Amino acid sequence: MKIKNIISLLIIGLVIFSCKKDDDTVDFDAAAQAIEDDNKLIEYLQSHYLNEEDGGIWTITNGETPLMGQVSYEDVVKDEIEYKLYYLTQQEGESISPTKVDSVLSKYTGMLLDSTVFDTSSSSLIWFSLTDVIAGWSYGFPNFKGGTKIVNSDESFNYENYGKGILFIPSGLAYGNLNQQSISANSPLIFHIELHDVNYSDHDNDGILSKDEDTNGDGDFTNDDTDGDGIPNYLDSDN
Repeated sequence: MKIKNIISLLIIGLVIFSCKKDDDTVDFDAAAQAIEDDNKLIEYLQSHYLNEEDGGIWTITNGETPLMGQVSYEDVVKDEIEYKLYYLTQQEGESISPTKVDSVLSKYTGMLLDSTVFDTSSSSLIWFSLTDVIAGWSYGFPNFKGGTKIVNSDESFNYENYGKGILFIPSGLAYGNLNQQSISANSPLIFHIELHDVNYSDHDNDGILSKDEDTNGDGDFTNDDTDGDGIPNYLDSDN
């Protein structure tokens, strides 16, 4: 998949997932699918290992250390369904961590459980908001920190000691039961990610960082509405 399709895959795909409702999805059992996905991910993590030499994920053939003993996980509840998001920290990073409403400068490669690569940013760094991507990214990236920006004499720059790891995402935190280009419905996804920089956002330009407008502190920025006008605080300049 060409890099020019990132917007349609990561952002438009999320909108379709969030908004499209038709008769074909009425009987879909998201809770059962979440259990099935978790079983698939556990099986994958138990049967694969990280090759330290090339950074790739390979099938265990000679007693290598399985990923299952190296990953952490986060319990995520979305639309009243419980999920487990697994992640492997290769480098934590050293600056700041984003929240689900911030922007990140990242490099990534996405693949299926059969190792098919469906998208990659290749050598390019891309800025995007964690409000505009799949839930697995919105929850996954905050487990890492950005790096230190080094500005060179020719005004070019690079990052050192940035966050780096792998996200193992159930389909319910990705594209669910909808087909995407190169991704079948109900597909758990794997992303190799690098988090180079973080920008704390102020979505409503009210002078208060969006990360500080989660007034009840539950990590959900959509359910804080101080003035009761139906607009969450982080998007409401007059709350």
